[in-house]
Amino acid sequence: MEHGDTPLTDKIDVTVPSVARMYDYLLDGKDNYPADRTATDQLLLQVPSMKVLALNNRQFLRRVVRVLAEDYGIRQFVDHGSGLPTADNVHEIVQRIDPDARVVYTDVDPIVLAHGRALLEQNDNTAVITADFRDTESIWESDEVKRLIKMDEPIAALFVSVLHCIPDKDDPAGVVARVREKLPPGSFLVVCQLVSEDEETRRGVTEFMDLSTGGHWGRVREPSDVAHYLEGLELLEPGLVEVSTWRADNDLAPKQASHEWIEFGGVARI
Repeated sequence: MEHGDTPLTDKIDVTVPSVARMYDYLLDGKDNYPADRTATDQLLLQVPSMKVLALNNRQFLRRVVRVLAEDYGIRQFVDHGSGLPTADNVHEIVQRIDPDARVVYTDVDPIVLAHGRALLEQNDNTAVITADFRDTESIWESDEVKRLIKMDEPIAALFVSVLHCIPDKDDPAGVVARVREKLPPGSFLVVCQLVSEDEETRRGVTEFMDLSTGGHWGRVREPSDVAHYLEGLELLEPGLVEVSTWRADNDLAPKQASHEWIEFGGVARI
C-alpha cells in the first residue's frame, strides 16, 4: 500500500488525521493518508523539530526496552497506545534477548490493530488488543493480558508519547496511577510526553492538533506535569530528561537540535 492510500477497513475515516498515522508519516512509514500528511506538514511549520523529535522518541523506546530487558531482567511489557508497527518493535527487541518474553500492545486505531495482528499472527508470546489506554480495567482484565502477563513477576508498563493525546479532564496522572497500582514490586513505569516551556508553543500546537484530529488530542504540557506522573517513585538515572539524552548509546547519537518543544520523560521503578 503506497503511503496508505487504500483503506484497510471501512471503519477508518481517512479524512480526519490520526496521531498514530501522523507519527507513522514522520517515521517515513507507509500507513498514512493524505489528511495525515497534510496536517503533519502544516504542524512542521509551527514546530520544525517535529520530525527529529519523533525519530529520537522512537530511539528512546528502543533503548528503554533493551535496558530493562538486559540490565533488569524484565520479560513482560504492556505498551499503552502503541501506535503503528515499525522497525524494531518492543517484542522484537525483547524477544531477541529472550524468545519467551511476552508483550501486549494496546491501541484503538483500526489500522494499528490490523497491521499489528497481521505482524503477530505467528507469535504466541505477543498480542494486540483493542482498548483505549485510559480504560485500565478493560486492558488488565482482558483475555490476552491474563494469558500473557504474570502478575507475580515484574512488568514494564509503557506510556511512550501518548499522554499528550488525552485532555486534562481525563486525568493523565490518574491513568498512570491506576496502572501503577496494578504492577507488582520490581516493575517499571516508562513515561514521556510532549512538553514546552513556551506558553505560545503549548497553546498553538494544542489548538492545531485538537482541531485537526477532531478532538482526539490533549495538551502539550510542562515538565512539571511529567514529574507529577512519577512522583514518589525511584527514577532510574539520568532521571527525567529530554529523551534523546536518556542513556544515549554514545556521544555521537542524535540529539534534539531545537527546543521549541521536546519529548520529556524517563523510567521509574515501583
